[in-house]
Amino acid sequence: MDNNPYQAPGAHVAEAADEQLAGRGERLLAAIIDGIIMVAIVLPVMFATGYFTRIQNGDTPAISVTIGYAIAGFLIFLIVQGYPLAKSAQTWGKKVLGIRIALLDGTQPTFGTIVLKRYLPVQVVGSVPLIGPLLSIVDVLLIFRSDRRCAHDLIAGTQVLKG
Repeated sequence: MDNNPYQAPGAHVAEAADEQLAGRGERLLAAIIDGIIMVAIVLPVMFATGYFTRIQNGDTPAISVTIGYAIAGFLIFLIVQGYPLAKSAQTWGKKVLGIRIALLDGTQPTFGTIVLKRYLPVQVVGSVPLIGPLLSIVDVLLIFRSDRRCAHDLIAGTQVLKG
């Protein structure tokens, strides 16, 4: 019966073992580190451009201003995190914790895949008034799946591994 042409293929498909996947706590701490870095850079920019003064005066920023800040924030993210993402598929926070972004086969994704599929969709969706913050929460809560992949990982076909 070994030569059954109707038998399912017997090849073993390699998947990342649970011990290779980065832990949820590691990913959270890396995101916190990256967030602190971004806040330290973006807040002074927002103060310098008068954003908080307008809010304090009760002025609601025009949608064009909100879009401008979202674009500026993403560009600042690319300036700050671009080098480690391109070189090793790590943000500074991931680098500190020894974890990295990888494709499902464990190889390093291209910089374009990381930026255009993993980070840009989250930035765009997160910027949508009212529903954006809710969808951002859903994105990160998906980490509680057994494969520990958030929505941005599913979109980009990536995972976060140790090493």
